[in-house]
Amino acid sequence: MIKRWLLGLALLSVVSGSAFAQLAYVAGSDYQLISPAVRTTHPDSVVVTEIFWYGCPHCFRFEPYVERWSADLPEGVIFEQVPSGLVKHWIVHARAYYAFQMMGALDQLHTAFFDVLHLKRQRLNDVDAIAGFVAERGLDEKAFREHFGSFPVETLIRKNLKKEQRYGHDGVPAVIVNGKYLVTGSLSGSNERMIQIMNFLIDQELSQ
Repeated sequence: MIKRWLLGLALLSVVSGSAFAQLAYVAGSDYQLISPAVRTTHPDSVVVTEIFWYGCPHCFRFEPYVERWSADLPEGVIFEQVPSGLVKHWIVHARAYYAFQMMGALDQLHTAFFDVLHLKRQRLNDVDAIAGFVAERGLDEKAFREHFGSFPVETLIRKNLKKEQRYGHDGVPAVIVNGKYLVTGSLSGSNERMIQIMNFLIDQELSQ
């Protein structure tokens, strides 16, 4: 009789633990549902999209968490960063991001640009100032300027802005998991918990 009771208690504990895990993060409280879902860039994978602005101090502080997390992604998960154009003056930095990318210099300049804005407190808010930043690092300033004002960059910004409006976020950093879920710092409460919620939603998507 005692053995049966102990076995039942053990099973109840397992079930309760499983249920607790499923209820650990709740839609509307810890994250938001995006309805209708937004089509992702890779429909056959779980796509995690971080939306950021270089000038945002919260994005700057979140960046090291993102770097550590993205270094070891589960199979079937794709991570992408999207510079926000939600506010008009943010678009200068969005153009810079894509210009860096098209120059093949994003790995070299991405973190450095964050650092110069937030650690050195430099105001790099126009094409001339950012071109100077690029030139100081021994890169082609002319190529940067050409990409900065190019049609492909303009197209990417317009396309992303339409998606941002569908995501329904009103600030950055914001993380979109598979076009279905919106994770924000204000809902999660901390950068560490933001990563935990992202992982929870990723696991949920991978299990489907």
